[in-house]
Amino acid sequence: MVDEVGASKDYARRVGTLIRDSRKNRGWTQSQLAETLGTSQSAINRIEQGNQNLSLDLLTRISEALDSEIVSLGRSGPLHLRVEGGRQLSGVIDVKTSKNAGVGLLCASMLNEGRTVLRKVARIEEVHRILEVLNSIGVRTRWLNSDNDLEIVPPAQLDLASLDLDAARRTRSIIMFLAPLMHDQKQFELPYAGGCALGTRTVEPHMTALRPFGVQVEAAAGAYRVEVDPSVRPQRPIVLTERGDTVTENALMAAARSDGVTVIRNASPNYMVQDLCFYLTELGVRVDGIGTTTLTVHGVPHIRRDVDYSPSEDPIEAMSLVTAAIVTSSEITVRRVPIEFMEIELALLEEMGLRSERSPEYPAANGRTRLIDLTVYPSTLHAPLDKIHPMPFPGLNIDNLPFFALIAATAEGSTLIHDWVYDNRALYLTELTKLGAKVTLMDPHRIYVEGPTHWSGTEVICPPALRPAVVVLLAMLAAKGTSLLRNVYVIDRGYEQLADRLNLLGASIHTFRDV
Repeated sequence: MVDEVGASKDYARRVGTLIRDSRKNRGWTQSQLAETLGTSQSAINRIEQGNQNLSLDLLTRISEALDSEIVSLGRSGPLHLRVEGGRQLSGVIDVKTSKNAGVGLLCASMLNEGRTVLRKVARIEEVHRILEVLNSIGVRTRWLNSDNDLEIVPPAQLDLASLDLDAARRTRSIIMFLAPLMHDQKQFELPYAGGCALGTRTVEPHMTALRPFGVQVEAAAGAYRVEVDPSVRPQRPIVLTERGDTVTENALMAAARSDGVTVIRNASPNYMVQDLCFYLTELGVRVDGIGTTTLTVHGVPHIRRDVDYSPSEDPIEAMSLVTAAIVTSSEITVRRVPIEFMEIELALLEEMGLRSERSPEYPAANGRTRLIDLTVYPSTLHAPLDKIHPMPFPGLNIDNLPFFALIAATAEGSTLIHDWVYDNRALYLTELTKLGAKVTLMDPHRIYVEGPTHWSGTEVICPPALRPAVVVLLAMLAAKGTSLLRNVYVIDRGYEQLADRLNLLGASIHTFRDV
């Protein structure tokens, strides 16, 4: 009996530690977590100290509040990763299709009354959440084969009253339901967008893009209340106040089924936006200016087509794999790299001393995106002459910036990384210090990285933002000894079987659960 009591106390302490670390990584105080859960700050303190019994219901609510898999009941997928680092990798690996394109196309499929088949969709948590929401409102979806081809068939009428709120709150992509739903719904509600903890990202640019279509949105009680006046149409070109990817996608989907011609200025020409434009073209919607910042959309009020579309490959995953080769001083061939969306990154890496070789270009399955195979060789890198900062396409991709923090830590010299878009992401990159890097936080948007780094293994709670989380995992590949990365749900949101695929290149990453 004494042993059982001791084991129970140890269990409670370990769970409390997981909750405390997940809360801190999210940037919350005990009071903020208490308010979300409807309890007291003192109760949260007792939980984190391991001095309070926890029901499964409370554990699940804490997991959802922190967007962190504290417990896993009947779920598949890893909770933690154990990494045996310091190994050189080798081999060939293919880039999978784009996560961001996939979720945008799933939302856009609601514009079509016909059947949509999307080829080789990434089976990631973000896609699963969108599918759960779609299924809950009556959309039929099914995986067709082991190649991850996905069929989407809409119902005659969507059942918005049955919308899966829990799934919707766990993804930022729910904001892209606004435009597809506005065409057939005069009133509806959507829960606030969730997903990564990257600071405050205003939804006002989305409202600016959709108001010319008669969409009015009121934020109240954790939900967006939407009213649509179908008689309103844009009277002049829509000028986006932010050249955001999802903002542009919402504007495109609003214009796609609006009668007449809509001009969208300051549009994002990024990869997921281009994929959406190509898909709309398959639906019979003419889009002029694809790949530029001015899009002219010839709307089709009613769409009923059976279409088959292949999303293009993911440039962010490509950058992840290139980074894995760089930090482990390995020779790796990364196949199916969408070069149009990697040219700035590769030019900067070459300036830093990276040795690589490219194949001739060839088309992606969509017939439009340009691909190459890229072989990366072990290289001695030096810091760039100027700071590294992202820009809208065709500049350095915002989502690729965190990888340059890791690369800079392997290079000789000092590098300033300026992440001007997100409020907190620079802070998460300081987690690299736990593995031996010299990363100094200058302010909420800038870090100063000094290299090269002698990496050493340690235990880290996974940052709650996707790209910084992967950066920590890749640093662990370079670190000698054993590292533990805890609470890796956020990585599964954006990457399909990343650990398993790295293991095929010679990494040693194992999944485990400890509670």
